[in-house]
Amino acid sequence: MKKYIKPILWGLLVILVLIQFIRPARNQSNDETYGIHTKYAVPQEVDAILKTACNDCHSNNTIYPWYANVQPVAWWLANHVEEGKHHLNLSEFTKSRVAVQNHKFDEIIDMIKEGEMPMTSYTLIHRDAVMSDAQKQLVIDWAQSMMDTLKSQYPADSLVLKRKG
Repeated sequence: MKKYIKPILWGLLVILVLIQFIRPARNQSNDETYGIHTKYAVPQEVDAILKTACNDCHSNNTIYPWYANVQPVAWWLANHVEEGKHHLNLSEFTKSRVAVQNHKFDEIIDMIKEGEMPMTSYTLIHRDAVMSDAQKQLVIDWAQSMMDTLKSQYPADSLVLKRKG
């Protein structure tokens, strides 16, 4: 059994080195054509919180830490960002129907109130993304005010998210 350990370790090392050359695409785009800022007023304080606690996973502009250059961590991060953007992409926010936008504001409120966002796996490493109660309330109040604005501008039935099928 001992004679197999050394070749196995060498094999694992070779695999680890080889996978360093297989890199996922970076999530870095300056295209804000449909960004949330194009339609909604985002106060400076809220914008600062979104940039620090949300944008890395929920926009098209991720700021990558050093460890994003190491495989398989980079694959995990790429998957995490894609999943985050699938749920909410602040860089493409206004591309969706107004009912979806309204629903996303509601989800922002719910996720923050339930303590699901920002995710603990993110804030463990990115301590600056930990939101104080005051910051949470500021984002919640802003999202609610955006929903109230939509409610005053659109008929009620146009803000209801209709399920397909």
